[in-house]
Amino acid sequence: MSNIIEIRELNKVYRDGTIALDNINLDIQHGEIISLLGPNGAGKTSLISTICGITNPSSGEVFVDGYDIKKDYRKTRKLIGLVPQEISLEPFEKVLDVIRYSRNLFGYSNDDDHIEKILKRLMLWDKKDKRIVELSGGMKRRVIIAKALSHNPKILFLDEPTAGVDVDLRIDMWKLIKKLRSDGVTIILTTHYIEEAEEISDRISIISQGKILLTENKNELIEKMGQKTITFIVETKKNLDSLAKKFDLSITKNNPLTMLNYNYKTTDDTFNEFLSDLNKLDCRVLNIDTKEKSLEEIFLDVVGK
Repeated sequence: MSNIIEIRELNKVYRDGTIALDNINLDIQHGEIISLLGPNGAGKTSLISTICGITNPSSGEVFVDGYDIKKDYRKTRKLIGLVPQEISLEPFEKVLDVIRYSRNLFGYSNDDDHIEKILKRLMLWDKKDKRIVELSGGMKRRVIIAKALSHNPKILFLDEPTAGVDVDLRIDMWKLIKKLRSDGVTIILTTHYIEEAEEISDRISIISQGKILLTENKNELIEKMGQKTITFIVETKKNLDSLAKKFDLSITKNNPLTMLNYNYKTTDDTFNEFLSDLNKLDCRVLNIDTKEKSLEEIFLDVVGK
């Protein structure tokens, strides 16, 4: 799959000396959904702002569909739709006028068929003649997405798109994002909701203190860094301390039962040996339970918190 965004040795240092981006290298592929995960102040918004031309980089290069963001600013900006964190809309403008105006800003003439399609997809068509002040917070956020899609961009940046919205609306947003991806739109998402990244992303990029710590296919990341805790409830009269020490098990005794927790990874080559040793101790296994490490736990491991 070819790249639609290429970032090379990108740095951003603000006047007060704050390092927002520290030697960022990242390729974003055509038609994928990639989530940028990181704590507050990690550099997620600074990265988006730089790619979109809102903030000037201190050094490094960014190419959007082959165009340099500095030399070909107008071309790259036309390719991008941006949904910022903040809801900033003129309160007394009508929804339809807001979307038309946004399209005109990019140099495109009115296309009411295109705008109608967007508004219907976002369940805003029946609100087209409403003033912004009359809308709920969730509907206002949909209007911002409609603005970002008004000029039919190839790339859509969503900076915390579901922050502060209820669960039903968040699920609707997930469906919309997946539909846009199926239409060929490349989507870059920042989110604090780990389950959101796990639900809709193709790849995960974890950023902390301005550095990209890793970028992986979501499923491969969970498989590679994930860990299963297999809990055995056994009945035995024998001492299992030597078994626990050999395989680094946590052990809880409650005579006549013993609980053993085995931390298992897909790369583990000692599990069969453990089962063999357990069988030799003449243990009666009463129950086995498995708990898999979540993406949230992997994220916390990576950022060191």
